[in-house]
Amino acid sequence: MPTTKTKMGRDEAQRDAKRPISLRAELTILIVVSSVLAFVLAWIATMLGLNGWIALPVAIAATLVFTYVTSRHLNSPLAQMIDAAEAMAEGDYSARVHLKKSSRDEVGELAAAFNTMADELEHADQMRRDMIANVSHELRTPVSALQAMVENMADGIVEPTPANMESILTQTHRLSDLISFLLDLSRLEAGAASLEIVPIHLAEFISETTGPLEYTDADHGHTIEQRIPDDLNLEGDEARLHQLFTNIIANALKHSPDNTAILIEAHDDDSNDTIVINVVNFGSHIPESVRNDIFRRFVKGKSGPGTESGGTGLGLSIARWAAQLHGGTVQVINDPRGVNFEIVLPRYPQITGQGDDEL
Repeated sequence: MPTTKTKMGRDEAQRDAKRPISLRAELTILIVVSSVLAFVLAWIATMLGLNGWIALPVAIAATLVFTYVTSRHLNSPLAQMIDAAEAMAEGDYSARVHLKKSSRDEVGELAAAFNTMADELEHADQMRRDMIANVSHELRTPVSALQAMVENMADGIVEPTPANMESILTQTHRLSDLISFLLDLSRLEAGAASLEIVPIHLAEFISETTGPLEYTDADHGHTIEQRIPDDLNLEGDEARLHQLFTNIIANALKHSPDNTAILIEAHDDDSNDTIVINVVNFGSHIPESVRNDIFRRFVKGKSGPGTESGGTGLGLSIARWAAQLHGGTVQVINDPRGVNFEIVLPRYPQITGQGDDEL
């Protein structure tokens, strides 16, 4: 506890050092200056021979005008925040509080925090709009294809051949995947999920995960190489870990040029009793400035030449959420070979039942 109190005191001292003058000090100075001004004006009026009953009201009126004009900069951000909050209540998230560079008192800090909150709300609202548009488009495409195929079969235009039935099955799989994404989003919003912990043989689990991905990716010529020791085992929820690795590996495939390789390697970290898994795709890079942003909901990475784009922008957010449910982490680390997603999972997770609320 003494260490914590010392740290809190040090942080508070640092904040006070950054703040040149507080609102309390500004008000104190204003009161002192107003009082002195009132006294000086009353004394001057008396020296000019004015009656005290006239000099005093004149001095008070002049002091009130000075105080009103001088204090306007104190409550100006508050008035702007009221207007901005009312605009946000009506759905306009573009309103901001305009600050002077010298406004670093409590009101200035509150206004700066308000602007930060407004930026986050505007970003979330834009991402929500994009997600609705993406989901609507993703739903419409397979539904329209299914409707056309079934109508043609019902009218006898198209025969129910195995190839046509396979096309229908493909579209239903697309719908199923999208519905799964939406269900994952609802779980992600709730920040919790029930987990069923079972022993997992990592090499076999990764092989089972990459099998369907290799099949659907056949047209792009990617190869997936695994370097996972056969004795690596951990405990976890199979469904959530399947989401984690599927989304990370699928992301690597989607953002890799055709005919390139994906490497999945893993090793023990005995010092922390964890297992570290790296998913590396070669030839592409993610700037450090956006490495945290790509894990935010509805944020979609940019695709380069020869790579795919699209999606709902939820894959990496769900992957990080699934890792955090197990007490693990997912991050992009520096690697000269390309983009390296490092997944750290405890061998025996202490389940809390909650993920990161900041997803």
